[in-house]
Amino acid sequence: MLETLSSFLLKAGLVLLVIVFFNFMIFFHELGHFLAGKWRGAYIDRFQIWFGKPIWKKKIWGVQVGLGWIPAGGFVSLPQMEGMEGIEGNAYLPEEHRRPLKPLDKIIIAAAGPLFSLLLAYLFAMIVWGVGKPEGWTPGSQVGYVQPGSPAAEAGVLAGDVITAVDGKPVSKWMGNMEGVRDLVALSEGDTIALTINRPGQSEPLTLHTSYRLPETKWWQRGAMRQIGVLPAEASVVAAVLPGSPAEKAGLKSGQRVLSVNGQRVYSPVAVQEAAAQGGALVLELAPAEDGTGVTRAEITPQLPANWAGLEGAMPIIGALWGGDSTEEGVRLDYPNPQVQVSQSLKWMGKTLEKVAAPGSSVTVEHLSGPVGIGAHIYQMLNADSGIGWRLVLWFAVVLNVNLAVLNILPLPVVDGGHVTLGIIEMLRGKSVSGRFLNWLMLGFVFVLMAFFLFVTFKDVGDLVGGKSAPPELPTPSFAAAAQ
Repeated sequence: MLETLSSFLLKAGLVLLVIVFFNFMIFFHELGHFLAGKWRGAYIDRFQIWFGKPIWKKKIWGVQVGLGWIPAGGFVSLPQMEGMEGIEGNAYLPEEHRRPLKPLDKIIIAAAGPLFSLLLAYLFAMIVWGVGKPEGWTPGSQVGYVQPGSPAAEAGVLAGDVITAVDGKPVSKWMGNMEGVRDLVALSEGDTIALTINRPGQSEPLTLHTSYRLPETKWWQRGAMRQIGVLPAEASVVAAVLPGSPAEKAGLKSGQRVLSVNGQRVYSPVAVQEAAAQGGALVLELAPAEDGTGVTRAEITPQLPANWAGLEGAMPIIGALWGGDSTEEGVRLDYPNPQVQVSQSLKWMGKTLEKVAAPGSSVTVEHLSGPVGIGAHIYQMLNADSGIGWRLVLWFAVVLNVNLAVLNILPLPVVDGGHVTLGIIEMLRGKSVSGRFLNWLMLGFVFVLMAFFLFVTFKDVGDLVGGKSAPPELPTPSFAAAAQ
């Protein structure tokens, strides 16, 4: 009971921490508008986090500070900035402040929010520069396993091939920073994907053209990203041998590496598992363990564990558990300088928006995340190892604030960039845009924005509670009956 309560309190605390962290970034963004408004002599009616009618409010220094009931964004109500009643509600404007703001004032006030978000990104980036950004080991670009019948298999990709480019973009790792094999396949455009390959035993590189597949998802979940049916190369190292298993009887020991199965070199433990699942005797060539022990050649007949009989998804196995090379495990800390972090975040965002807009891409607006999805991502980071989780959150804060700055400076109605654009137009024309037209424009875009927000939130929730399709879980294999 005490353990359950402790677990609940921990999860509740993490959720609260995510909410506070997320809204701190919104507060800092709106603080930019607030301070700029004070500097330019604008009247400020309200400073509110979240939209809608406030569920809590208080007057501080003549400004109503509040918390709305719609958990998204925030605003500083400046009645002299036209056209925001549709999303902020009507605002009170005293007689002495009923003068229009100068275009330059509007531009400065509107641009201050994105500027503060960018400054906050640099602040977090400086912290990351000092404490480090966790970087996990990622496999190289060698193919370890090709799923039978997959698009890659049909295109002629073989285990052991080294992918050097995807659609002409050089690649040297499997995933990470939107630059790995998996990333470039997912973000590819068009009906086919060109893979440049170095194949063992061939001096000239090959170019193979593969189609792709989009795994099925439920209608309430996000669509899957493109896949071609390949896995990265990974050492087939025996981590443990199950008692009474065919592997134990054949003399396999922990630390040995499987080099080939039935004379065919293997580049992934998945290939060994696949061969075992087919049934029939296997001949394994192995490297000795570090202490020099262990057979170098073993004849093994895979068996179905005694406790797997009749279970869905159960197939014969040899009874070895797999692990990677010790040199490929663990997390290291990188210390990128603030400009590198911000530039990388800008690059990622630009590439994402480019793929959303590209007609030949499978990436659409449904793959963007709202507050629920972002909050869930932060929660998962905080749940990671104590030395990693908080560092990941600090780094993610850099990405989030860069995104917040860029999205808000886009020249679209309602967002800050729209006000900057209106200020520039007013400066050039010598008069403001028609209030009636502006109100209709802003109100129309409010509905578009809210529809988008509800759509991505629906997908966020769907991904969280919808349940991903997964193979049936099997109990830990036991060969006790076979050993008797």
